[in-house]
Amino acid sequence: MKNIYLLVLLMVISLSNAQELPNITLKSIDEQSVNIQELANSDTVKVFSFWATWCVPCINELDAISEVYEEWQDETNVEIIAISTDDSRTKKRVTPLVNGKGWEYQILFDDNQELKRALNITVMPYVIVVKNGKIIHQHTGYTPGSEDALYEVIKKHSN
Repeated sequence: MKNIYLLVLLMVISLSNAQELPNITLKSIDEQSVNIQELANSDTVKVFSFWATWCVPCINELDAISEVYEEWQDETNVEIIAISTDDSRTKKRVTPLVNGKGWEYQILFDDNQELKRALNITVMPYVIVVKNGKIIHQHTGYTPGSEDALYEVIKKHSN
């Protein structure tokens, strides 16, 4: 019985300590400043997908989501924010790639990888699901079909 109480207590503590996104401002693809905390502080679900032009699984994941993104938006009002972690050498490839793919996501640049470091991201692709400014789900890597599991998380937290 003690174990059950301990387990419940740990679950309550972990839920109450949901991690917030750091107060970092990034640039959009059209050079506008976007504060991550302000963007995430919404009662709609936001998905932050960290990617790079050299990361094939990242591009595969964003392509797969792109195919169903309009349906996801219609059903859940979710917003996908694709955060490029490309450095100064590869950043110039981002806009042509995004335009060529026809991705309808908000694209942000984490050129100096400040946000990536603040969130301790070491493996990509890395996806964070946020609601009301709190991180409610995270996952790394991509395999075909994992976008379906992501959508289940989005549906669960959409009102």
